[in-house]
Amino acid sequence: MSKKKYKKEDPFSSNYGVKIIEIFTKYPYQYFNYKQIATRLNVYSKEERTIIANSIDKLANANILIKGGRGRYKINPIHIKADESNIITGRINMKQTGKAYLTVENSKMEDVFIAANNTAHALNGDLVKVHLFPARRAKRPEGRVIEIIKRHKIHFVGTIKTSKNISFFVPDDVSMPIDVLIPNEALHNAKDGQKVVVKLNEWHENARNPFGEVVQVLGYPGDNEVEMLSILIDQTFYNQFSEEVEKEAALIPTQIDENEILRRRDFRDRFTMTIDPADAKDFDDAISFKELGDKTYEVGIHIADVSFYVKPNTHIDNEAYKRATSVYLVDRTIPMLPEKLSNGICSLSPNEDKLCFSAVFVMDIEGRIQKQWIGKSIINSNRRFNYEEVQTIIENRKGEYATEILTLDTIAKALRKQRFEKGSINFHSEEVKFILDEKAKPIGVYTKEDNDANHLIEDFMLLANRKVAELIGKVTAKEKAKAFIYRVHDQPLEEKINKFNEFIQRLGYSLQLTSRKHLADSINELFIAIQGKGEQKLIEQLTIRTMQRAIYSTNNIGHYGLAFKHYTHFTSPIRRYPDLMVHRLLERYMDGKPSVNKEELSLKCKHATEMEQRATDAERNSIKYKQAEYLSDKIGETFNGLISGVSKWGIWVELKESKCEGMVSVKTLTDDFYYLDEDNYRYIGQQTGKILRLGDDVNVKVRKVDIAKKQIDFIFVNDKQ
Repeated sequence: MSKKKYKKEDPFSSNYGVKIIEIFTKYPYQYFNYKQIATRLNVYSKEERTIIANSIDKLANANILIKGGRGRYKINPIHIKADESNIITGRINMKQTGKAYLTVENSKMEDVFIAANNTAHALNGDLVKVHLFPARRAKRPEGRVIEIIKRHKIHFVGTIKTSKNISFFVPDDVSMPIDVLIPNEALHNAKDGQKVVVKLNEWHENARNPFGEVVQVLGYPGDNEVEMLSILIDQTFYNQFSEEVEKEAALIPTQIDENEILRRRDFRDRFTMTIDPADAKDFDDAISFKELGDKTYEVGIHIADVSFYVKPNTHIDNEAYKRATSVYLVDRTIPMLPEKLSNGICSLSPNEDKLCFSAVFVMDIEGRIQKQWIGKSIINSNRRFNYEEVQTIIENRKGEYATEILTLDTIAKALRKQRFEKGSINFHSEEVKFILDEKAKPIGVYTKEDNDANHLIEDFMLLANRKVAELIGKVTAKEKAKAFIYRVHDQPLEEKINKFNEFIQRLGYSLQLTSRKHLADSINELFIAIQGKGEQKLIEQLTIRTMQRAIYSTNNIGHYGLAFKHYTHFTSPIRRYPDLMVHRLLERYMDGKPSVNKEELSLKCKHATEMEQRATDAERNSIKYKQAEYLSDKIGETFNGLISGVSKWGIWVELKESKCEGMVSVKTLTDDFYYLDEDNYRYIGQQTGKILRLGDDVNVKVRKVDIAKKQIDFIFVNDKQ
């Protein structure tokens, strides 16, 4: 009897057991039913197919196979002997359609395409393992998610749609392509149409939608406070500090102890100034100047000594690490530190003694450094300048402290020249600014471009950051390198730069790819050559897309864009946590203490990089919201713009005056059938041959604006369509 029972439960009792396992193992992430397995085994008789079905049931009962929906099975992952060479780890970049791309950190590998049915419930930003498919003739590698290592986030912001039995949550984030099911008992008083924060609870393996619960009701869409709070929370930032943090900040003394002053180098007798935007509230850097004679000058870069007030593992420090950065939305700043520190004790306000960490240089008018000193200091700023005031002095060559400012400007330009001669790339940037009324509604938009005053500050901050990184990073053969935080920027992928070069060659330009220096020089020459031309915006955009993203890392690979072998972030500890960590490390190593744990520091670098990207996304979303709000009462009006992007859904257009960006849907292109030429960033009319290309000058009419979704729809007008 026992023998008979054994045969009944043995999953390999039929002749097909091993063959069935071989098929499932060959396709470890694919589901099959018994008919599909039988077909692969060339078995078609009803009797034999019944045996195969029974064998599959036995394999499932033995936990060798896992059952999915509709009689489909796949191999249990514990029985997969994966080829580790085909398994990679990276972050998911999810698209609105449900498809995704995997980005592998610190890798020259091209992004891996993940089809919508191969994402295995991974969401945008998740850290995942992916099994690479065998190489095909396709343009990019492809794979399937096999494990979600860490969720990017489990709280999402969106709108509730209630119904009788179960409600639905529609995320604001278009990169989350699914709705969340909310049992009505988990609504927690949320009403239909309200914006809420939802927490994901469970997501069954074969279910299309996850279940969640409402954890916070924000209010109704369209209200400025609701929308700004939604943007912040969606990126895991909050506009208030906890009671513990505020209490701790309140206990920090505002007076500087005399003994602390004696331990520092005193620069209070130097002319010192801060230069910041007119609406700035915190000043974390200042510049001092002293003429020494013999055509030499002492220039001090003084940075707020946040590390003196914020000690490791305190409530303030833990919250600052969690945030990792201040966030700058259109109508507000969400500081990394409580206001008492960011706008008070640490801020280098004029005519007040302030504790600093300084980098001081003796140099000539050509920016050649003769001597340097880096250490703790005390300063007292003479004057708070804004950029516009300094720019006026530079242009008119007169004004308050004109001699000092003009000399500093000359030295800064010499430093800039040195940097470009060594291969630094001169990227251009524009900052969109809004004029808001008393209710934070945008009534005007303008762009702010960098000028000499901005560059003056930038060049001296770059100098300080570089020299601090060199102080720790430059070691002799006899020395052991200490763990440190670097701001690194990897060189562009060869495939991307080659593709970009091929494209601009069709426009009459080219890059020199023979060396890193030749490439940087030719990019700068390209920027000069395209000034004022129709293709300027196009080429500048594509150049930025070709480059890698700068990150924080303990592995110093240098900064490609700046052409620095050593570079860090030292100059903004009020608003960037990595700078605060750099201050602590610098003090530790200057005191002769041993290196910190590199692995632990590396994890902190990854966290800082991730939070920096979240802050950037929040800032961009606030701009998109205000752009949509700005155009909401301009339906039917016509504007001049440039084609700023192309996709299979349509053509993106950026308005020249306001920099508002919206889409012209392909469906509205009625004068011809247009097809997408993705490699050349353009649409081509099949009958007329008309070309709509990235960078083209176009006229558009505002067709529709959805403020809640931050979406602007245009249509072409006149002869531009």
